[in-house]
Amino acid sequence: MVQLLLAIIYISFISLGLPDGLLGSAWPSMYENLDVSVSYAGIISMIISGGTILSALFSERLVRKLGTGAVTAVSVAMTACALFGFSVSTQFWQLCLWSIPYGLGAGSVDAALNNFVALHYSSRHMSWLHCFWGVGCSVGPYVMAYFLTNSHGWSGGYFSVFVLQIILTAVLIISLPLWKKKAAESLGNSQEESSEPLGMKKTISIKGVKEIMLTFLCYCAVEQTTSLWAVSYIVFEKGISAEQAAKWGSIFFLGITAGRFLNGFLTEKFTDKQLVRMGITILAAGIITMLLPLGNIGAVIGLLLIGLGCAPIYPCLIHSTPERFGSKSSQAIIGMEMACAYVGSTFMPPLFGFIADSVGIAIFPAFLILITLVMLILSERLSKITGI
Repeated sequence: MVQLLLAIIYISFISLGLPDGLLGSAWPSMYENLDVSVSYAGIISMIISGGTILSALFSERLVRKLGTGAVTAVSVAMTACALFGFSVSTQFWQLCLWSIPYGLGAGSVDAALNNFVALHYSSRHMSWLHCFWGVGCSVGPYVMAYFLTNSHGWSGGYFSVFVLQIILTAVLIISLPLWKKKAAESLGNSQEESSEPLGMKKTISIKGVKEIMLTFLCYCAVEQTTSLWAVSYIVFEKGISAEQAAKWGSIFFLGITAGRFLNGFLTEKFTDKQLVRMGITILAAGIITMLLPLGNIGAVIGLLLIGLGCAPIYPCLIHSTPERFGSKSSQAIIGMEMACAYVGSTFMPPLFGFIADSVGIAIFPAFLILITLVMLILSERLSKITGI
């Protein structure tokens, strides 16, 4: 039964990733149907991100009141409803409306699942689960592409993922006793049945919390800025064709996915702190490689190293949270971590875009190196404060 619950959690992480790649894949077809500007995708993205940040901040209260299993089931159900709403929407304002439950569902389930795994499973599973999230992100665009190329349109793509989410919701509801049993076995019910949540003010006042929050912000700033701007940098600074660079853009995501699979094995020999250090070192090496006059091969190796370097940082930081701050505080802190992660993902890539408009996209590696250096300083300070 324990292995069954773990399998359900793995499936849940795939489900978390599935919707993430849909909007970007469908938007070139959607915006014309909706008769809006191509830039309007940013509005939808910001609404989703806002809901995600808000629900992540309140995840502690929800988990303490309902339990992780129930929060996960409700959140997936909200996401499913939002996907159905997207599939039947015919006007832009309708998409904006459905983006609210879309974001609210995503933030709670992300924080709740990450804390549950950090408390009850090894670092190996945390890395592999985030690898499976990457699988979901990769599969989503293929699902959408299938429906677009077979004359079903983007509505069919969203509806198909809605059906998958509904099935998962049913599985999660049936599995609720397993979640409660696992929590009781591992923590004696102390975590999820604690009567008083910490709240944001008390959580931030804990020594080391500010550092780990900002570390997450920096990590997601690097990851999402690379995701959005790396291909443009290669085209304009390395002289590589747009078609070729677009194909190479997937190398970064391949590095993250493969790196997290490999990291699952490395957790048997190295601590979370050591793996974070290794990840930051490899990440910096990848950025420097992109700066070197190595032509096409330098761009490819640089992107791969950046992806491999990113791989262990996020899951290892999450997994180390209960050890650093205690299991009773971990849900509140991980909720804050997720909120800061979404802030970094949402605002830092556009910030780089404004900087690039002013000084040129050649600043891309320097921007990444600066944020990586800040992340290193913060993570080392965190280790010094917590002793872990």
